[in-house]
Amino acid sequence: MILDRSASLDQWATKPHPRIVNIDAMNTAPNLVLVGPMGAGKTSIGKRLAERFGLKFADADREVEAHTGVSVSTIFDCEGETGFRERERAALADLLNGTDTLIATGGGAVLDDGNRQLMRTRGFVVHLHVGVAEQLQRLSRDRTRPLLQRDDREEALRALALIREPLYVDVADLRFDTHGYAPGDAAVKLARLLSECWQRGANAPTSSEEHVATRRPTGLIGPHA
Repeated sequence: MILDRSASLDQWATKPHPRIVNIDAMNTAPNLVLVGPMGAGKTSIGKRLAERFGLKFADADREVEAHTGVSVSTIFDCEGETGFRERERAALADLLNGTDTLIATGGGAVLDDGNRQLMRTRGFVVHLHVGVAEQLQRLSRDRTRPLLQRDDREEALRALALIREPLYVDVADLRFDTHGYAPGDAAVKLARLLSECWQRGANAPTSSEEHVATRRPTGLIGPHA
C-alpha cells in the first residue's frame, strides 16, 4: 500500500485510509521514518511500532536535546528556529546513516530539501496525519512547543499545515490518518499495513555516499550558552 502521489492534496485530506496502488516489490529501506504534524502520534505510535518490528527507537528532537544538553525550547530561545534546524539536520543525518531504526521526526523536519532526500534514500517514510481540531485537543495541555507559544493556537497550526502538509505528502511512501485512534490501536493497524509493503533491509547507500557529511554543531549561541 504505497502513497499515490498523483492524488491532489484535497483528495488526500478527505481520505481516512491509504490509497492502494500496485507495487512491483517489497520496499526494503533500512529504516522506518515517521513524519507528520505535532500531535499526530509520531512518538507514542512510533515506540509501539519499533517494539513490534524489533527496531531501535529514536526521537530526533530528543537526540538534539541529548547532544546539546538543553531543551528544544532553549535552543529556540538562544539560536532561533534557524539554529535549531541546523542541529536537527545533523541529528537526522546521523540517525539515517544507521540501520534498523524507527525515527520519529519533528514536525518541521520536512522543510529542508536535504532532509527529505535522505529520508527517501535511507527510509520507508510514513506520514501520520491528524487534523487541526484533533491537534488542538491532543496538545491542549502541552506548553513545550516553541511554535505554539501564542494565544491563537488554531491559527498557528493551520498556518503550519498550509506549508508542511504538501511536503509530508511529497516525501511519504505511506499515509496513515491517526484521527480517532488511541496510540495502541493505531500502531496495530499501521503495523499490518507496513507488513504488506515494507521489509527491513540494508541495501540503500549511506548518507555519506550520496551527500557531503553534515558536521554536527556543538554548543549553544545565545544568552543561555
